[in-house]
Amino acid sequence: MHGSHTLTCSRRGLATALAASSLLTVFALATPASAATASAAAGGSKVVCVSKKPGLASELSHDIAGALDGRQGTWSLALYDRITETTCELKADTHFDSASVVKVSVLGALLRQAEEAHRKLTPQEVKLATAMITKSDNDSTSALWHQIGSAGFKKFLALAQMRDTVPAAGKSWGLTQITAGDQLRLMQLLTTENGVLSSSSRSYALGLMNHVASGQKWGVPAGSPATASVHVKNGWLPRTTGGWRVNSVGAFTGGGHDYGMAVLSTGNRTMDYGVGTVEGAARVIHRDLTGAA
Repeated sequence: MHGSHTLTCSRRGLATALAASSLLTVFALATPASAATASAAAGGSKVVCVSKKPGLASELSHDIAGALDGRQGTWSLALYDRITETTCELKADTHFDSASVVKVSVLGALLRQAEEAHRKLTPQEVKLATAMITKSDNDSTSALWHQIGSAGFKKFLALAQMRDTVPAAGKSWGLTQITAGDQLRLMQLLTTENGVLSSSSRSYALGLMNHVASGQKWGVPAGSPATASVHVKNGWLPRTTGGWRVNSVGAFTGGGHDYGMAVLSTGNRTMDYGVGTVEGAARVIHRDLTGAA
């Protein structure tokens, strides 16, 4: 799609873009009027949920904590649901190695740069972006990471209000430090009107995330309703210390659904174990939100 038409750059400038994107932050962090707050212990921390739907905050916090109870490693989680005005978080400001989850941010930075230049993506950029998201191709990511540059990537993070994300030095994009809170802001940015990315850019990004390779559809889509359009990006990385990093972020739209989540983990003994942790949390979230809708 982006190879066939010109992207429309926001004319409202940096200040307006920041103001628009700040609405996303407000949604993520503010407590809705007349909303209930509930929490439950999970691994020495607390799952804190806020919801306008009676009983949902308590149900979600309890079920998420139960899904993570006894799991090894360290995890972080954040979610929003616009339908029920619900948010949850667990250590949402804790830093994790991004692995391939950072590729959505790389795509966002590329699209923003193209908008600012009032141009469409080149055929080569379309090829690289498609391989980066749908196949999680590392060489394509490295090429775009180099093209965008440190300043371009940091500018996108500032516009998107992803203040806790720390770009990796040099070529090691997979060691970018991310938080579940910032990844949730990115999912919100892709699914609502804002001054950072145009409607066509957001649709393009979500379209790629909706067409990831079949072997990469694990993670937060586990247990998702059949009526929802699933947009996902996963990351997995083994390191000599701290075991496997297994991360998954996604948005679920259409069919009466409008929510997103980010689940990050480290210290997993195997990749499969980390996937099990992520999917266990995702399944109870989908179940509780679908039942609440």
